[in-house]
Amino acid sequence: MKWSKAGPGVIPAWVADMDFPVAPPIREALERRAATDLGYPSWESHVAPEVLLEAFAERMHSRYGWQPSPGHARAFTDLNQALQVVLHHVTEPGDRVALHTPAYNAFVATVTGMQREILPVPAVPYGSSWRFELPDLSTCTVVLLLNPHNPTGRVFTHAELTELAEAAERHDLIVISDEIHADLTYAPHRHIPFATLLPERTITLTSASKAFNLGGVRCAVAHFGHEATRKAVWAMPGFLYGDANVFGVEATLAAWRHGDPWLEEVMRLLDRNRHVVAERLPATIGYRVPEGTYLAWLDFGRPGNAERLEREAGVLLSGGEHFGPGGENHARLNFATSLPVLEEMLRRLT
Repeated sequence: MKWSKAGPGVIPAWVADMDFPVAPPIREALERRAATDLGYPSWESHVAPEVLLEAFAERMHSRYGWQPSPGHARAFTDLNQALQVVLHHVTEPGDRVALHTPAYNAFVATVTGMQREILPVPAVPYGSSWRFELPDLSTCTVVLLLNPHNPTGRVFTHAELTELAEAAERHDLIVISDEIHADLTYAPHRHIPFATLLPERTITLTSASKAFNLGGVRCAVAHFGHEATRKAVWAMPGFLYGDANVFGVEATLAAWRHGDPWLEEVMRLLDRNRHVVAERLPATIGYRVPEGTYLAWLDFGRPGNAERLEREAGVLLSGGEHFGPGGENHARLNFATSLPVLEEMLRRLT
């Protein structure tokens, strides 16, 4: 998808896929599965395999000190499906959803496409990074948190998350926390699962797809700390939300249990690349080095950047106008590629 959309001579840097080879443990796990058995999986068709949910809980505990209950988690096809399921159960058309904006374009499209209204929590430049101005949340039903934040790359601090947790408690809100970029946090910044602060109001969405470049295998996990929503989702017909497929489960297990040496090498490359972007971009383009993710949020000072840059520079970026309020003058660049490709992109932008 990433490369096929780009026209002749155009370098794609838009959708969040990395240009790195598949991690060897993942490739080996999929080869073993293909060579052994592609029949019906052993788990019940509407229940995620226990081994996947146990691997999720083990990873959350070992990396982040959070101990989620595997029995409160469920597999989904991807985060967008999980988000739509949750919004269907906890909101009604016309309800307001607080969202740190600009925000991941697919989430913006989901919220507005389901006839929910976005209450912006706007990003404001703050030193070398960003801060978000928390508005009055009393008119909301839900907070949709992206941590680390896409597209700015902000990794929320304990103080920021505590302020949000107190506001959610005060206004009786459910927090849907997208933590799919958690493994892509650069030191000294530290990812803090929101469920460690407000466990009974938090629904956590995650997947191995971003950190391990598995967007096509379709496997995500949602953990339901909010009991009423958990019961509502569990009560629905088993086939309604689909099923985890054997390749998705195998790839995710291999990533979470055996993929960290590969991820450590990738993080070194991404750490280098995020600073290369800062060094090579012209001063007329605003850029704050992200604290997480492999996404650069670029400020061009005027709208229509992605179309112009594809046409005039031969670089395909994600247009900021699709990321909701505050994105109009921006474009998002994916720097998860090899150094020669990145340098050529930046040369063309300059």
